[in-house]
Amino acid sequence: MISHDTTSLVERPSDREVIFVRLIDAPPDVIWKAWSDVRHLHEWWGPAGFTTTTYEFDFVPGGVWRHTMHGPDGTDYPNVIIFREIDPPSRLVYENRWDLPGAPVDFTVVVTLVAEGEKTRHSLHMTFRDAAAFKTAVERYGVLDGGVQTFERLARRVASR
Repeated sequence: MISHDTTSLVERPSDREVIFVRLIDAPPDVIWKAWSDVRHLHEWWGPAGFTTTTYEFDFVPGGVWRHTMHGPDGTDYPNVIIFREIDPPSRLVYENRWDLPGAPVDFTVVVTLVAEGEKTRHSLHMTFRDAAAFKTAVERYGVLDGGVQTFERLARRVASR
């Protein structure tokens, strides 16, 4: 287990998985809205300094979110997300495909939201197709620090609501 700060944990259950966990000071329905409404996603999605342009967003099972994440250095990261399971306000499963030449970093994500009093235990479990894809995501794209930063942005966003 890797601890980045007092509110976030990063767990590595295998050589192709990572789980981000954070206790967020907001109820599950508020966090769910941040995930399910593209207007809110744009305000927190991605690591620090990133912005997002959405081309398509259909938040239904089988629906697609096509977007490009724009890094602070000007690099674009085209993504295609396919929503597989949607169970408001507690569970979301999606497949992410990085639409980059030579980027073997497709992965599946399971998001869970569990109420703990007035707060929510939010977890995001990423499973890559193999250890090599996970290693690429960590070394080339900074997925571990990026995940923690994304959770920090989400926590700040929902706390301001």
